[in-house]
Amino acid sequence: MPAGWTAPAGLFLLAFFLAPLARNAGVSIWPNGVAGGIDVQPYQRLFADPFYLGVLGQTLGLSFVAAAISALIGYPVAFFMVRKAGRFQALLTFLLIAPLLTSIIMRTYGWRVLMSRLGLVNALLRNLGIIDRPIDFLGGPWVAVAALVHVLVPFMVLSIAASLQGVDRRLEEASRLLGAGRVATFLRVTLPLTLDGVGTGFILVFMLANGSFVTLLLLGGGLQTLPLLIFQQFNTTRDFAFAGAMSNVLLVAAVLCLALQARLIRRRGVRA
Repeated sequence: MPAGWTAPAGLFLLAFFLAPLARNAGVSIWPNGVAGGIDVQPYQRLFADPFYLGVLGQTLGLSFVAAAISALIGYPVAFFMVRKAGRFQALLTFLLIAPLLTSIIMRTYGWRVLMSRLGLVNALLRNLGIIDRPIDFLGGPWVAVAALVHVLVPFMVLSIAASLQGVDRRLEEASRLLGAGRVATFLRVTLPLTLDGVGTGFILVFMLANGSFVTLLLLGGGLQTLPLLIFQQFNTTRDFAFAGAMSNVLLVAAVLCLALQARLIRRRGVRA
C-alpha cells in the first residue's frame, strides 16, 4: 500500500494522540520548563507517599477483581454461546453487545436507580419484609465493581468464545473415548486449550477497568483510584506535573497489558 494512503491517519494520530502524550510526559519531567531542568519529584511523591501507593494498589486491585469476576461469569456464557446456543448464537451475541451501544453514563445512572436508598432493590427488600430500613449499597465499592463487570464482561465473553471456536472437538471426543468424564475432559482438554482466550479477555478487562473514570466517580462510594486523582489534580489543585506523572503510570500499565495481549494473540496464531 502506498505511504500516501496512510499519511492522513498518521498525521491525525501524531497531532491528537502522540503529541498530547508527549506533552504530558514532558510536563511530568520538566514541570518548570526545559530550562528548569529535569525534576522527578512528582514520581518520587507518587511512589514514596503511602497514601498514593495505597491508591495505586487500590486501582490495580479493583481492576484485578473486576477482571477475575468477569472471567468467572464470562466463561459459562461463552461456552453456552459456542456449544449450546445453536441457531440462537447470533441473537445471543447481539444481546451481549447491545449494552455497549448505550452510553456508559446511562448505564451507570441505571445502577444508581437500582441501588440507591430509595431505589428498586431497597424497595423490593422492604416489601418482602427482609429489611426494616434502606441499605446504603452505594456507600461501598461492590456496586462499582458490579457496574464495571456489567460494562466490561462482553469483552471477556467474546474473547473466550473466539478461543472456544478454535478448539478441535475431536480432541474432546478422544478424551471421552479414553474414559474421561465430562468434567475431566473440560479440565484437562477444553480449559487448557482456551486459556489464551481467557488471558486475552482478562488483560482487556483489566486494562479498561484500570482507566475507568465515570463508573467510579458516580458509584465509587468514596473509593479512590488513579483516574479520579488525575481528574482532581487537573481540575482542583491544578498540579499538572503530578497529574502527568500519574497519567504516565497508567499509560505504562496499559502498554504492558497490550504487550501481553499481543504475545497471547501470537501464541494463539502459532497454535492454530
